[in-house]
Amino acid sequence: MPGLIGKKIGMTSVYSAEGKNIPCTVIEAGPCVVTQIKTIETDGYEALQLAFDEKKEKRTTKALDGHFKKANTTPKKKLVEFSDFGAEYKLGDLITIDIIEESTFVDITGISKGKGFQGVVKRHGFGGVGGQTHGQHNRLRAPGSIGAASYPARVFKGMRMAGRMGGDTVKVENLQVLKVIPENNLLLVKGSLPGSKGSYVIIEK
Repeated sequence: MPGLIGKKIGMTSVYSAEGKNIPCTVIEAGPCVVTQIKTIETDGYEALQLAFDEKKEKRTTKALDGHFKKANTTPKKKLVEFSDFGAEYKLGDLITIDIIEESTFVDITGISKGKGFQGVVKRHGFGGVGGQTHGQHNRLRAPGSIGAASYPARVFKGMRMAGRMGGDTVKVENLQVLKVIPENNLLLVKGSLPGSKGSYVIIEK
């Protein structure tokens, strides 16, 4: 699917023609450079590799530096592959926000905020034991039993327990594009997105 790499700027709200206040996320989308064209003959599949966001040359490895020089571009921070792009592109071509139109719908993928080590109530939505009877004065947010001792004498795989939460790849589908501002490479989409401000997102048409 054709798409772009972007950066989450933050959230705001806009008014619709009917006067309704709509919450939206502002994304800096592109411009992206075509840094590699993958074909069935050479790679076994077809895809376009796009690069986004400037990076200092001294922080780039020699191998990647040569990869960018093949496309006649400066080093970039983020590389993403897109399949089934449709249109024909050459190495070094710029793909801008113009490929996205207002009032269309897009799918956006990002990395959710990391929340550290969390208990079962926050991580999985457990209700807690409830009530302060039977001497349970400090067990309200405990997970409870995780399995029988005698049989099967083990904890089943996938048991919902406390652990590290967040930092996952999350895809939000069918987000409406409210406004496209091509002169600033800005995209306003309805609703919220995964990730913190300044994090990278992948926008697919």
